[in-house]
Amino acid sequence: MIYYTGDIHGSADALVRFCINKNLQQNEVVILLGDVGANYCGGKRDQRLKEIFAELAPTFLCIHGNHEMRPGTIESYIQKEWCGGTVWYETDYPNLLFAKDGEIYTIEGLRHIAIGGAYSVDKYYRLMQGFGWWQDEQPSEEIKAYVERQLASHTVDVILSHTCPYKYEPIEMFLTGIDQSTVDTSTELWLDQIEEKTEYKAWYCGHWHINKRVEKIHFLFHSVETSD
Repeated sequence: MIYYTGDIHGSADALVRFCINKNLQQNEVVILLGDVGANYCGGKRDQRLKEIFAELAPTFLCIHGNHEMRPGTIESYIQKEWCGGTVWYETDYPNLLFAKDGEIYTIEGLRHIAIGGAYSVDKYYRLMQGFGWWQDEQPSEEIKAYVERQLASHTVDVILSHTCPYKYEPIEMFLTGIDQSTVDTSTELWLDQIEEKTEYKAWYCGHWHINKRVEKIHFLFHSVETSD
């Protein structure tokens, strides 16, 4: 079985309860749609979260969010092939995998493409407070080109992203006090183009801290959905 859920921002209590209550096994996969929190501060807090994941049975596949470092920039991460695509992982935590943007993973017969990243509206607050912010939070032009090549040469069933296509932005979740004209929506506008020209069965995204469905777009935060 495949399970999809949203951002946990370093707080795994609900996810742990879900895995235990559902008695998830090693052959099952939980997909987290970004902002996991395992690569945020690079210290003991991250390590403890990874240890929690390692104590659970299923495999976790994480999409890149905007509140975390890219694994490729962290020395302890290495790559391997998994379900037909490349993932990042650390040898101490073999069931905690981080998707590489543009890779396609065939899980239980469903072809999933990973498209991570988003703009941080709290960028300047985090910088002022000395919290983590990373310039590569959004997909680069190189990543975008790779995603487009992949979609041009492969069919997919499921799109996994952190943010959503621009036309589906849940405006009810816009933060008060943020001048929306200052928000960089380039990733969402690009995802609009992807959505318009790609045939797919379902699109799962996080980022917006809402549980909502619009057509084939599934916004997930605390909710968990399955591939059925």
